[in-house]
Amino acid sequence: MFIINIYLKLALIALGLIGGTILTVTYGFWYGFPFLLMGLVLLASYLLLGTVQSAGQLVEKQDFVGAKQRLGLTKFPGMLYVTNRAMFYIMHGSIEAGMSNNKEAEAYFQKALSLKLPSDNERAMVYLQLANMSATKGNWAASKNYFAQAKKLDVTMPQIKEQMLMLEKGLKNSGQAKLARSMGQRGGGMMGGSSKRRRPKMR
Repeated sequence: MFIINIYLKLALIALGLIGGTILTVTYGFWYGFPFLLMGLVLLASYLLLGTVQSAGQLVEKQDFVGAKQRLGLTKFPGMLYVTNRAMFYIMHGSIEAGMSNNKEAEAYFQKALSLKLPSDNERAMVYLQLANMSATKGNWAASKNYFAQAKKLDVTMPQIKEQMLMLEKGLKNSGQAKLARSMGQRGGGMMGGSSKRRRPKMR
């Protein structure tokens, strides 16, 4: 997909609207109309699509700081087309998660879930991110709940399916670890009780 550099787009918007207005006032409407039309079309593109696509290219390069700055150029996220708005929040959440800002990441992912996501793949991806963050905090109940929500969805992307298998193994291992710790505590208690038995007197 061809993506116009955001700084070039903003410059063209200013040129079209300002230049078109000047030509309209000076020479008449039809002289300024092409510039005004160009400016309005690019402005509509900016308001409806934002900078999600160009920020995505930076995320693919692992440039989280640059991607966060690029998303910051979307000044009116509430005006984005609903699918792009959802991706805006998902991308923001992924960037914050990549920078270990889990609290901010969780807030963005919750916003994304409240919107109409493009498909079950994106919804599952958000649930997996939330499940992973909950597991990192040791909140296994929340992690299992998010994972259960992801399993209900019709996931078609192999990468997401692989992530689900890995998370499922991790959740099973966490349960086994809890059981082992529980058995260890019980064993320790039994050993403690046996150590208190009196030795028989030596004759």
